[in-house]
Amino acid sequence: MKYIEHAREGLNNLYHCKLRSLLALLGVLVGTASVVAMVLGGELATNEALRQFKSLGTDLLAVAIQSANEQDVSSGKLESISLSQALALTEQHDNILQAAPYTQLFQPVMYEGELVPSVVLGVTHHFANILRIRMQAGRFISLFDQYEFYCVIGQGLYQSLKKISFHEPVGQALQIGKHIFVIVGVADDWPENSFIYTNINHAVMVPLLASTVMGNQVKIRNILLQLAPDADIDGVEKKVGESINSAADKQLMFRSARELIAKMQMQSHILTIFLGLIGSVSLIVGGIGVMNIMLVSVVERRREIGIRMAVGATRGDIGWLFLLEAVMLSLLGGMAGVVLGIFIAYGMAKISHWEFTLFLFPPLAGFSVSVLVGIFFGCYPAVVAARCEPIEVLRME
Repeated sequence: MKYIEHAREGLNNLYHCKLRSLLALLGVLVGTASVVAMVLGGELATNEALRQFKSLGTDLLAVAIQSANEQDVSSGKLESISLSQALALTEQHDNILQAAPYTQLFQPVMYEGELVPSVVLGVTHHFANILRIRMQAGRFISLFDQYEFYCVIGQGLYQSLKKISFHEPVGQALQIGKHIFVIVGVADDWPENSFIYTNINHAVMVPLLASTVMGNQVKIRNILLQLAPDADIDGVEKKVGESINSAADKQLMFRSARELIAKMQMQSHILTIFLGLIGSVSLIVGGIGVMNIMLVSVVERRREIGIRMAVGATRGDIGWLFLLEAVMLSLLGGMAGVVLGIFIAYGMAKISHWEFTLFLFPPLAGFSVSVLVGIFFGCYPAVVAARCEPIEVLRME
């Protein structure tokens, strides 16, 4: 009951000194809002990156084939595998559900005489299944296209071609290098993903076998694998290496979706701690403001302190009274700062077109730190008030 009474008296004292209390409260409010907004904003940014990454699924494995011979690397000669060898991986290993080998070509793309920036990929029908490419119009590359000169364009390239011709590109001719391809499909908007380095929205996708006749240097050096949900990634990597790394000068580079997500989450934790420390600087400044206000309050209320101690109040009662006032300031500023920080993070998410999710850790951390700051910076004024001698303070008044 005594502490409840002290808290009630502390609120009354803060209410009677509105301007001074408001200035001290603003310092804590801004500091808490900074902590909550920065930490919650960092969590939302990381969550958005992970959400886009997980949109393809976590059971993906990318294989890149490189040459271990330095002379081959310097001369531009890199190792590759055949289409049949890549597709045979699904038959050789039960944990591999689908395999999508693809080639990448660096040849100019022309449409109605105009050069359009794009990348050319030689793909199979499994490519769309693994990367979850949906069609807006037409069809994707099929198993029966083989060496046919058909192509599918991404959504970004589709918009660029429409600006050139002002009519639907499907069924029109597209020149890739010296070859003429017919556009048979348009892919829907594809969320850019760091698992594959190519942006599908600005890509031209042609049958893989057709791409191999477009140049001597066009080889299969990349494979996308879809694994079973409970697959042992290390075991799959070992088996794949044994299957296709028959020559001594082949070097396989693996990238696992699970491993990349784990690394992103670890970086997220580091970023959260870093942003929290930066935001805490402003909260410490607010705590110093609380201490200054409370020290001024001690000086102004010396007569009150003397009268209280003269009628029987202990030094502990005086110390608790001033400490609880500081804590009340921090509590009010902390609660208001949490609300303001959440609104700031919400605005950031809306402006950046992120999915807003209210994580519990940032508000709880911001509020807890604000209370600890109030206790820490309120201790010294409370000790100063408790050490006052009643005779001396009454004589000074």
